[in-house]
Amino acid sequence: MSERSTQVSDRVAALRSWHDDWSGLRVAVLGLGMTGFSVADTLVELGSRVRVIYGGEDPDRERLLDVIGAERAMLRGDDAQLADLVEFAPELVVVSPGYRPDHPLTSWAEANGVAVWGDIELGWRLRDKTNRVADWICVTGTNGKTTTSQLTAHMLVAGGLRAAPVGNIGVPILDALRDPQGYDALVVELSSFQLHRLGSESASGVSPYASVCLNIADDHLDWHGSFDAYVAAKANVYERTQVACVYNRADERTMRMVEEADVVEGARAVSFGLDSPPSSGFGVVEGLLLDRAYHAERRNEAYELVSVEELSQRGLHAPHMVQNILAAAALARSRGVEPAQIAQAILSFQPDPHRVQRLGAVREVHWVDDSKATNAHAADASLRAFNDVVWVVGGLLKGVDIGSLVAAHASRLRGAVVIGAERVAVLEALRRHAPEVPVIEVSPVQTEDTMTDAVTAALSLAQAGDTVLLSPAAASMDQFTDYADRGRRFQAAVRALGGDALSGGDAGDDDTAAGGASA
Repeated sequence: MSERSTQVSDRVAALRSWHDDWSGLRVAVLGLGMTGFSVADTLVELGSRVRVIYGGEDPDRERLLDVIGAERAMLRGDDAQLADLVEFAPELVVVSPGYRPDHPLTSWAEANGVAVWGDIELGWRLRDKTNRVADWICVTGTNGKTTTSQLTAHMLVAGGLRAAPVGNIGVPILDALRDPQGYDALVVELSSFQLHRLGSESASGVSPYASVCLNIADDHLDWHGSFDAYVAAKANVYERTQVACVYNRADERTMRMVEEADVVEGARAVSFGLDSPPSSGFGVVEGLLLDRAYHAERRNEAYELVSVEELSQRGLHAPHMVQNILAAAALARSRGVEPAQIAQAILSFQPDPHRVQRLGAVREVHWVDDSKATNAHAADASLRAFNDVVWVVGGLLKGVDIGSLVAAHASRLRGAVVIGAERVAVLEALRRHAPEVPVIEVSPVQTEDTMTDAVTAALSLAQAGDTVLLSPAAASMDQFTDYADRGRRFQAAVRALGGDALSGGDAGDDDTAAGGASA
């Protein structure tokens, strides 16, 4: 490395505050989703020279880039983008979450000694714009992280703190950090893509106040290359945790992650689960959700939070939802929120649409929208909640074999409707593990009628009292804009059957995209 390159590298590494000198720094931003634009907007405000390189037209954001004074290059194909990157000669590259570790642009940067950061590392370095520097409470897991992040933020607000859920949940962290009022705490939802760049050897220094990995199951193996690499990325959430490492007692991998993490001295391990809680744990006893982690007499006593009956009255009693509630409570309690405030928050919480959303009954059949189930682990949780199911399944499997999922639930399937592009593996799993279950395929060609056809097919397989469950166990980008678009179209098709009274809604984050990928 030349003397100049060393000087540049040292300058970039030393940038650890909003108040440092970012002016004139040549930064390439890869991707123009929500994340990419937030990065560009932030760095332009700091005086850096910013060039955004991306592969798909986005007229609205392109106009905004012109307004703020960022350079932009919309180029299709890695070769054209790489040539532009090389000519720009960046001193720093900030990459949107969906770019794989072996992407040609990031590989070139790393080979040439150019620092490559994600938006989370950049955010950590810029977290001190205001005097009110927020604590970071970091949340990841194969499933449940969005709901848990929202719950945790809701609990913190109930405790009188200024808090918000940010990150992979759909609100870029840099947008929150630039709020002139500042925050007491930010609940940062992190995908495995984002965590990949925050390893224990990273210079980022990200140090969460509290952290959790809710669960681990096969997902995004096509991106990470192996299950071990996926687990290693998720484990990074615990690195340098200051106060509380929250883990799932029913998932031994999360416990091992905590045991192996390099944390701040004094950080506690706090468990959650559906069984009776040990000391320093959250759990359920005789229908009551209990906190034995933050009680001064936790060896012999516990705080009561809410009852399962109260959760049932609000549709929050499914096992996976109870686990999310317990994990969120453990995080919020670590930041000082009182048990009564936790209970208030739980009983006033409304989950987002498309997450096991019960739509009601039409033509004597129950309809459930769980479009957010973008992997097998999520679909397993929702399938367990119902009997006599007509299952709408399929999409982009992300390298995961769903054979064991089909085998586990074959006995509850009344029928299956297969959607999506990667249908061969789905059909084979159904043939092998549920040969008696009738199957209808919907055309893999994307049309306005795709979900209408799926709903019509499901109705033809259902009997009175059955549940039609959209829980695809796959990402949606083959046929839909995102999982929310898939869910909206499902709900519209059900409504067209005559269910005008059905509930509806929207959700804003993507299940897989360069601008905000869920993992």
